[in-house]
Amino acid sequence: QVQLVESGGGLVQAGGSLRLSCAASGRTFTNYAMTWFRQAPGKEREFVAGISRSGANTRYADSVKGRFAISRENAKNTVYLQMNSLKPEDTAVYYCAADFRSIGYVSTDSYVMDYWGKGTLVTVSS
Repeated sequence: QVQLVESGGGLVQAGGSLRLSCAASGRTFTNYAMTWFRQAPGKEREFVAGISRSGANTRYADSVKGRFAISRENAKNTVYLQMNSLKPEDTAVYYCAADFRSIGYVSTDSYVMDYWGKGTLVTVSS
């Protein structure tokens, strides 16, 4: 089992920044690609960003490219999502997920993920 705990969400004005963190425990962190998804009210969960096991490969949704940056600190078993130039349409619950099967790349498919956190709410006001 892997336990994932997100933090860093909150209320921010449009154009502002937030940094989300996801702390992992329970299994070897470097055995998992790590991914952020989000779900806005009334919408399906969608891929935001992911990072491979080593951190060498990253992938972003088109809607966040150039504004969001994912990183991981394996020594701290933590993955981060730096979110800049936030827009009201970024408002959602953000979930961290761990993917054991993807080696050297990032999957965008939520059905591939093995473990999920409970999420952290990000609200961007206009």
